[in-house]
Amino acid sequence: MADKEQRSLFSNKKNGSTSKGNEMSFLQHLEELRWHLVRASAAVLICGVVVFLNKKFIFDNVILAPRNPNFVTNRFFGWLAVQLNSPDLAINTKPFQLINIDLAGQFTIHLNLAIIGGIIISIPYILWEFWRFVRPALYENERKHVTAAVVYSSLLFLIGVSFGYFLIVPLTTHFFGSYQVSQEVLNQINLTSYISSVNTIVLGSGIVFELPIVMFFLSKVGLAGSSFFKKYRKHAFIMLLCLAAIITPPDAFSMLLVTGPLALLYELGILMAKMVEKKRKNIDLLEA
Repeated sequence: MADKEQRSLFSNKKNGSTSKGNEMSFLQHLEELRWHLVRASAAVLICGVVVFLNKKFIFDNVILAPRNPNFVTNRFFGWLAVQLNSPDLAINTKPFQLINIDLAGQFTIHLNLAIIGGIIISIPYILWEFWRFVRPALYENERKHVTAAVVYSSLLFLIGVSFGYFLIVPLTTHFFGSYQVSQEVLNQINLTSYISSVNTIVLGSGIVFELPIVMFFLSKVGLAGSSFFKKYRKHAFIMLLCLAAIITPPDAFSMLLVTGPLALLYELGILMAKMVEKKRKNIDLLEA
């Protein structure tokens, strides 16, 4: 019975109605989607302008900070090295030099960073627009949880961004910044390369931390369930290891450091899938 009442993503948004008599056409849905995208893009633009105008603070205190010895993560590893009497644990003790070799390089980097920063800052609103578009496909008793979905999605993304920025970025800059094939070759890192690595790590971490939400959504629409996720748990962990290897330096310690949280997020996704299935069974029993 629940399957017969399954609502299409292309249901009418007027007054929250999803009745067949008021279904929207495909073009109307495209128009609706267009306005969601316009509003989300406007939010990114506004936040991007704010980032662009605060160039000195963003670059000196945020983007370039992980390579400096005084950065909080570097100081922690330095303290840990002293406590364990293991100097090798200290990271980024000497900041490497950054250079720019393109005429318009610094301006282009500034512009690209403003866009990335605009996306990160406005992600709660972007997710809100996404859930507003999906909302009509939900049952009436599920629509009240849209705000919670936005909050949890945003929280997971920001936790992932923080995890990447405060842990993976310092480890990455230390590994590649201090790696030398010979003492005759000095490391003078191109600014474009450094910024690209930071952006990839931070955004990548934010996206992969959305794993429980993706698993919840797949379970909600019936494409996969907790039994499916359990059956392919080993395969998923291998994929998580590969994913961690992509967004971290090529050393086992960093890879395992990232894989641990991802494995916990996968287990959280299984629990969320079980909750969806339990709720669906209760609804079926009530309708029987």
